[in-house]
Amino acid sequence: MIVYDKLYIGGAWTAPSSPDLLEIRSPHDRSVLGRVAQAAPQDIDRAVAAARTAFDNGPWPRTDPKERQEIIRRLNALREARADEIAAMISAENGSAGWFTKMGQPFLTRQINSYLKAAEEFGWEEIVDPSDPAAPYDTIVRREAIGVVAAVIPWNSPFSAAMAKLTPALLAGNTVVLKTSPENSLSMMMLAELFAEVGLPEGVLSILPADRETSEYLVSHRDVDKIAFTGSTQAGRRIASIAGEQLKRVSLELGGKSAAIILEDADLGQVTQGLKFGSLGNNGEACILQTRILAPRSRYEEVVTALKDLVESLKVGDPANPDTFVGPMIRPDQQERVISYIRVGIEEGARLVTGGTQIPAGLESGNYVTPTLFADVDNRMRIAQEEIFGPVLAVIAYDDEDDAIRIANDSEYGLSGGVWSADPDRALEIARRVRTGTLTINGSPMSFDGPFGGYKASGIGREYGKVGLTGYVEHKTITRARGRVD
Repeated sequence: MIVYDKLYIGGAWTAPSSPDLLEIRSPHDRSVLGRVAQAAPQDIDRAVAAARTAFDNGPWPRTDPKERQEIIRRLNALREARADEIAAMISAENGSAGWFTKMGQPFLTRQINSYLKAAEEFGWEEIVDPSDPAAPYDTIVRREAIGVVAAVIPWNSPFSAAMAKLTPALLAGNTVVLKTSPENSLSMMMLAELFAEVGLPEGVLSILPADRETSEYLVSHRDVDKIAFTGSTQAGRRIASIAGEQLKRVSLELGGKSAAIILEDADLGQVTQGLKFGSLGNNGEACILQTRILAPRSRYEEVVTALKDLVESLKVGDPANPDTFVGPMIRPDQQERVISYIRVGIEEGARLVTGGTQIPAGLESGNYVTPTLFADVDNRMRIAQEEIFGPVLAVIAYDDEDDAIRIANDSEYGLSGGVWSADPDRALEIARRVRTGTLTINGSPMSFDGPFGGYKASGIGREYGKVGLTGYVEHKTITRARGRVD
């Protein structure tokens, strides 16, 4: 059993305010994996005070950007050296299948490198070309750190969510208090170990697992200058209200109910292979998954049959088994949530093609659900409008391309999506009309060089690359008269 009885506060392993340790249980069989200290409001106060002092009086915000970049490079190298260990721990804690957590490690390298490239090319201070060449002054634009950042992340992909915020925040010279979910306490303490080794100045970073009440205490703290949050839309609305009341900077990456538009000329073999990962990856517990499948009426039953074969082919079981594609849900309440949505779909009159409310045979001791496919779904149904966060797909028929775009856009969310066609140019025209932040064509991988984030209730702000880095700086304009003033 793994035990962490201290918290990582300001770069030091520190005794928590409460000696009680939380048991971390396996989603596979609910056995105890470890015990970890959890932060309380008093620990948040210590972490924020350390971050405030480090920002106001310490060297980090005034360190050359190249030195900050070098520290992130060292951190990335340390992480890569422990990639297999990290992937195994995330699988054990989250129930994410091993294929997913292992694939996530090179994805993390790409994600961090996109921020490093942006930081190398960033105009930290530059003189702007004047619109009036005769202007008797120079315009200097500086991009400076915001201050103390409260970063709050969910449980479903902890390392990716953590580094999506820590990397740009630290590259820009901010100090950070990272609040992680209790479910990820073990893997996030591994992240703290990496940062302890890399050598950040005192006070710059704290990594604290804590519950929702403590999270709200953190984001409400008067010494926090920016909130960076990934999680549910409901929680995002609450955080936005706190940020608005206190006029804090805020970025929110929230929920999704994304559509995959299958055009009439699409290759269904390519579609099903792509949607295996794009709709059912990470056990269905990912905000970007394309869980509304829009199929043309002319090929509707053909699409349903192909997806039925796909869903029924998925191996469900122990995430440590290399043959497993779908593991357990993170917690028993999440298991029940997904099963309750399957009941809702049946009650709403959708056709249950495969799957259902039964727990897979032999897996009753874990948080498992049976991957499920619904057909004859009306886009007004709850299973088409609400984020289920599990391996449940809904197939919706459309009449023509305009109808497909209308259905795709008929959602409070706008995070992700995809278009499938034998004609990439035609698919691109469709993609341009869908109101969502990120789209892929024919299953192409998501780029970390472009901005990631959502329209509508899927969030505010963007992550990754230059745009993501910009979210962690303030812009200062200085005008300076040309020549000496005697």
